[in-house]
Amino acid sequence: MTPLAVDGRLELRALEPGHVPAMFSLIDANRARLREWMPWVDAAKSIRDTRSFVSAARQATLERVAMHAGMWYDGELCGAIGIHHIDAINRRGEVGYWVCADLEGQGVVTRACRRLIRYAFEDLSLNRVEIRCDPRNSRSRSIPLRLGFREEGTLRDAQWINGRFVDLVVYGLLHREWAVTAGATSLPAAGK
Repeated sequence: MTPLAVDGRLELRALEPGHVPAMFSLIDANRARLREWMPWVDAAKSIRDTRSFVSAARQATLERVAMHAGMWYDGELCGAIGIHHIDAINRRGEVGYWVCADLEGQGVVTRACRRLIRYAFEDLSLNRVEIRCDPRNSRSRSIPLRLGFREEGTLRDAQWINGRFVDLVVYGLLHREWAVTAGATSLPAAGK
């Protein structure tokens, strides 16, 4: 994946081995708040764990079963975003994201998601993109709504976090809906 410019201040870049120390530091600095919502935080205890994740993420991107990127704001790593569980047969994927506390609530994730969704539909030819959020995470839930996703339902006890199961609200956006909401009327249909 080549870097994806979002705007003059924000860019999405594929994760590379050189990003590991900065990524681990960012996770560690935000660990307490991320732990409430992200099931992987407890497994990211060291630079070695982060190095393993980046290696696996790069391989998944090469195999086109996922796409993981860092979010870079004013040249500094500020979070991560990706398309998880890319299903090539059904042309769907799930977007996931997190951002450092300093930039939370400033529209960084919404802008990054908008760019990643464009990539999913235009470059990966996906037909459907989902975002899944804990029902209690109002900040995360507001992002798909701002981007034109539809709330489609709740998966009960769908994720294990901090020793308990939590529900996940599923939001979905189809290529044809995105083309209308993004004002992208000249785009070809997904897969063409």
